Amino acid sequence: MSTIDSLPPLRDVIATHELSARKSLGQNFLLDLNLTAKIARQAGDLTGCDVLEIGPGPGGLTRGLLSEGARHVLAIEKDPRCLPALAEIAAAYPDRLTVMEGDALEIDPLEHLTPPIRVASNLPYNVGTELLVRWLTPPTWPPFWQSLTLMFQREVAERIVAKPGSKTYGRLALLSQWRADAQIVIQLPPEAFTPPPKVSSAVVHLTALSEPRFPADPAVLNRVVAAGFNQRRKMLRASLKGVAPNIEDRLIAAGIKPTERAEQVPLEAFCALAREVAKT
Repeated sequence: MSTIDSLPPLRDVIATHELSARKSLGQNFLLDLNLTAKIARQAGDLTGCDVLEIGPGPGGLTRGLLSEGARHVLAIEKDPRCLPALAEIAAAYPDRLTVMEGDALEIDPLEHLTPPIRVASNLPYNVGTELLVRWLTPPTWPPFWQSLTLMFQREVAERIVAKPGSKTYGRLALLSQWRADAQIVIQLPPEAFTPPPKVSSAVVHLTALSEPRFPADPAVLNRVVAAGFNQRRKMLRASLKGVAPNIEDRLIAAGIKPTERAEQVPLEAFCALAREVAKT
C-alpha cells in the first residue's frame, strides 16, 4: 500500500506505464514508499527548500520529497517512458514539481531553482560519481547546494567517507571531505530494488562547508592527489617526482615522510603539500 499520499503504489504505477528498468540507463527502482520517505528525511528540513532530483524514474523518491514538505522539486529524467508517471505526481502536488526530460550531465538546473537548494537523488549508477565530482568542484565555493543526499553503490559510498590507511581511501574521499561533511546514513540490500542489482547500496549525506576544511589551491591539490593515488603503491617521493622540483624537500616541509604512500596521508597534510607545491 501507498502510505505517504493518495497516489497508487509504485508497483501499480510501473505496471500501468510498463516501466521495466533498463540496465543501459543504470535503472534500479526503489518501490517501498516508506523507504523513499525515509531517504527524503535524511535530506533534512525541506519545507523552505528547492530540491534537485536526478533520475526520478517512476517517482518514488520524488513523492517522498514532496510528502516531506519540499517547497519545490526539479526532477531531471532521461527516460521518456517515465514522464507520464511523473506528470501524475505533478498533478497531485500542484505547482511543486517540475520535470525536465534530458541528460543531467548536459542540463544546467540553476535557472529553474531558487535558493536554498538541496540535492536528493537515487543516482543512476552509471553517472553517480561524475555528478558528485561536478557538485564538489564548482568554479567558486560555497556551491549552489546546501547538502547532497545521494544513493550510490555501497563501494562508492565507502570511498566517499573513507579514512587514511584504508584500501578505499583515495581521491574521492579527499575531494568529498575537503569541502563537506560526509556520512553514510542508510544502507540498503539488493532486494530493496526492482530489479535487484548485484551490489548493495548506501545513501550518503554531504553537508557543504562554508569554506574548505584546510586552505589549498583546488587545481594544485587535485594535481598532487591525482599523482599520489595514480601510483598508490609507490612511495610519494617517486609518485610525485613529476609534480614539482625538489619534491622530497616539499614533502618534508609539509610534514610528510617521503617514504609514505598516498593512502597513509591525511587530508590536512595533502593540503599542506599543495601549498608547498604552489610556491614554485
